[in-house]
Amino acid sequence: MKDAAHREDRWSAGDAYEPYVGRWSRPVAARFLEWLPVGANARWLDVGCGTGALSETILERAAPREVVGVDAAEPFVGFAQSRLRDPRAEIRLGDATALPCDDAEFDAAVAGLVLNFVPDPAQAVREMKRAVRPGGTVAAYVWDYAGEMQLMRRFWDAAVLLDPAARDLDEGQRFPLCHPERLLDLWQDAGLVSTAVRVIDIPTVFRDFDDYWMPFLGGQGPAPGYCVSLSEAERGALREHLRATLTAAADGTIPLQARAFAVRGARPI
Repeated sequence: MKDAAHREDRWSAGDAYEPYVGRWSRPVAARFLEWLPVGANARWLDVGCGTGALSETILERAAPREVVGVDAAEPFVGFAQSRLRDPRAEIRLGDATALPCDDAEFDAAVAGLVLNFVPDPAQAVREMKRAVRPGGTVAAYVWDYAGEMQLMRRFWDAAVLLDPAARDLDEGQRFPLCHPERLLDLWQDAGLVSTAVRVIDIPTVFRDFDDYWMPFLGGQGPAPGYCVSLSEAERGALREHLRATLTAAADGTIPLQARAFAVRGARPI
């Protein structure tokens, strides 16, 4: 097997990321937004907007005045710009730890599925706090990689069984931030108040095994990146192990669950 410890995550193709995670981020985003105390006509900042799943959901459900998405991956910025044609939306290239915005410019700053990929998440949260007005909302959600984000958990459990070195890339190992108590500490350490965390569970039902497997061949993110780095024989062995261990329903669908942890707080007045 190739050296998993020295492989970098790739974020270069929005159309490959969408069937892998983007389609599941949207229902989580809807539940997340319902939980936030942000009214209509608000200005929103979406940090690490990726392909635009959270920004799109804000536009559809939150009646915003403005949504500004920021992402460091130029291909994802271009993809989001091509999808979000709403005049209330703007997508900017930028760093989560040095946001391209003024102080107190927004009513809410949110981040979906990105904080664990930021080299300095504490600085990113401080920047989100800076970007909102006093009393404004700062919130985020991340996958429960170590537990009930099942599409990834099943993949890594199989990968590590066949290749113990794959443990170095397993998000459940790499991202200790993705636990409720760690997120709460991060928010409180940033000086945010009225903090809270919650669990969001959504069903992820795959049409068949190919609907589960094919997104791992897109190379976007840790698990797909690992998958495409394997030899054809190694990848085939992983595919067949997963095929044998994933339980299909009578109609051929594969019902799994995705769990996310969400955190919110407010900039002190």
